[in-house]
Amino acid sequence: MSGGAAMFEVIVKDHIASAHRLAGYEGPCKDLHGHTWHVEAAVVGDQLDDVGLLADFKVLKNKLKDVLGPVDHAYLNDLPAFKGVNPTTENLARHIYRAFAPAVRPLKLKHVRVWESETASVIYYE
Repeated sequence: MSGGAAMFEVIVKDHIASAHRLAGYEGPCKDLHGHTWHVEAAVVGDQLDDVGLLADFKVLKNKLKDVLGPVDHAYLNDLPAFKGVNPTTENLARHIYRAFAPAVRPLKLKHVRVWESETASVIYYE
């Protein structure tokens, strides 16, 4: 992928339902509560395959589902990924990004966006 080259961006979405609590937070989120988080992941590249695809949506969706499995219907505070850090939407987005990025290579994972509600989301990228 060279600078200035035409790029394609493919986005897939899924969702998870999980519970968490935020230690040290002053407000209702300090107590146990749950969300249905909507997750979107964007991969980018400049080369299409022989069919004309950057990536197969079905393949990407399955890979994302594999990454989301361990955090779906879980109490996030108990998971090893969140030992020592609050399972905020920010930390959840970073966790998903770092787990999904190797699965989409040789494509580049541009970002992971996690929607905590219809009106609030976090985007994480490296």
